[in-house]
Formats: sequence, structure tokens, C-alpha cells
Amino acid sequence: MAIEIERKFLVVGDRWRQQVTQTTTMKQGYLNSTPERTVRVRIAGDRAMLTIKGKSQSLSRKEFEYEIPLSEAQDLIELCEQPIIEKTRHLYPYQGHTWEIDEFGGENAGLLVAEIELSREDEAFAKPDWLGEEVSADQRYFNSALISNPYSQWKAE
Repeated sequence: MAIEIERKFLVVGDRWRQQVTQTTTMKQGYLNSTPERTVRVRIAGDRAMLTIKGKSQSLSRKEFEYEIPLSEAQDLIELCEQPIIEKTRHLYPYQGHTWEIDEFGGENAGLLVAEIELSREDEAFAKPDWLGEEVSADQRYFNSALISNPYSQWKAE
């Protein structure tokens, strides 16, 4: 078992695009998306993963992740809650960390979020100048929440 410690921020502008080192198209679905636990199937390029995550405790939560055959993931996606999350993940190395910038499509088109995984909740990290508001604690931005409340349905705040 691993503990995931993650911080999430909105992205401002597109200066980050100049230093992306890798881009992967992803499709992911949720077999269970309750706040107590999520069970996710993700297809990223030609690889597939089954991931179980526990309830968030501050910035941390338990995470179990297993590679599964692509054909099984494609079958499991059909069993998932709708809509399926579509996104392109861009990797951006910056001062000792790699940021994952998720550019959403489909029902969540227009949403752009950057995540950083840390080894400790209080770990210091450098923030790129394109980083916007932190939304780590805002459950609306959890991928599992974007199924029942897609970004395209949010009202202007």
C-alpha cells in the first residue's frame, strides 16, 4: 500500500506548454466514486491500470494501483459510471518535481489542473509562475466528482 500526497492547482495561461516533456491521452472511468473510496479504471496510451483510493485525510489518502491487461480495461470502462473522464496529461519537470497538467475534454472541456505529488504533506516545492489558485481541498475538482458534476455544468461564479 502506498500513501498518495497530492496538491492540485488551477492553471493560468499556456506558458507551461513550452516545457512539456511528455503528453499522454487518457480515458478513465469509475466503478465506485463515493468519497469513502474510489475504484478507477484508467487507459493511458497502450497501458491500463486499476486504482483503488481511500478517503482523503487532509492532503493524503491510501492508494493501491495495479496494471491490468488493456483488453480488460476496455471491458471495465463499459461498466463505469458516466460520463467517462477524458483528458490529456502533460508532464512538466520543474525544480526537482514533475507537475502533471491535466487538460480535460468531453463533458469537462475547458478545465485545466496541475497536480504535484509529494513525499510529505509539509514538503516545500517551487511553484511555476503559471500556477493559479490551489484547489486541493475543493472536492469539485476531484476526478471522481467530475462524473456527477461535470465542469461544463458549473455555473459562472
